Amino acid sequence: MDKIIIEIRAGAGGDEAGLFAFELWRMYRRFAERRGFKTEVIDSSQSNVGGIKTLVAEISAKGGSPEGGEGPDIYDLFKYESGVHRVQRIPETEKSGRIHTSTVSIAILKEVPEKEVIINPKDIKIDTFRSSGPGGQNVNKVETAIRITHLLTNIVVTSQTQRSQSQNRERAMTILRAKLAEIEKEKAMGQITLERNSQIGTAERVEKIRTYNFPQDRITDHRVGKSWHNLEKILDGNIEPIIETLAQKLK
Repeated sequence: MDKIIIEIRAGAGGDEAGLFAFELWRMYRRFAERRGFKTEVIDSSQSNVGGIKTLVAEISAKGGSPEGGEGPDIYDLFKYESGVHRVQRIPETEKSGRIHTSTVSIAILKEVPEKEVIINPKDIKIDTFRSSGPGGQNVNKVETAIRITHLLTNIVVTSQTQRSQSQNRERAMTILRAKLAEIEKEKAMGQITLERNSQIGTAERVEKIRTYNFPQDRITDHRVGKSWHNLEKILDGNIEPIIETLAQKLK
């Protein structure tokens, strides 16, 4: 089964960044579900106004696309979404009509087999806690949620949506392996230093890859210098034109 992990983090912009993070998750979820993929949230932290502070989810292909055939490689569909997404718009709470700029970081990680990334038990610290719902209240009386800290890189991963502690531990380890594999890949490509390991772990990408300009109804991808209009339709999950363009120009 083809799987990826998507990690969404609100950046600069406070509540507005969190609200846009939620909109991006909705966009990816709708796009995935239209193609017959399964989406499952592994961990999330919500803001007080209904936005997302952080969200980690798994997107998996269920043996093929709805149209038939073998189905696409799900990682190839999403891989160019990694980076900082910038939104420019007037928040509903803005009384003076001033345009605000906010950012959201996206990381797309490919799940890797356990045998490909060996993690020494001595290199991790495991903590348990109660799962929390919207607003931070505990929803379980038992500490089934798992937080794993990788001591060598300071990467912290969490899973709290599974029913048992063992299931959450397995999910958290899956995320950690994916992050460590991404670090090794970028090291091999010469795009990362040891000092940036923790940045990869928290998806703090410095490169702004795309701007969503609401007043001008325009999305611009800065890597290929191309823009698309009808922003509302794209945010409703119709991102195929962007994905196809990036696949052609960023090979």
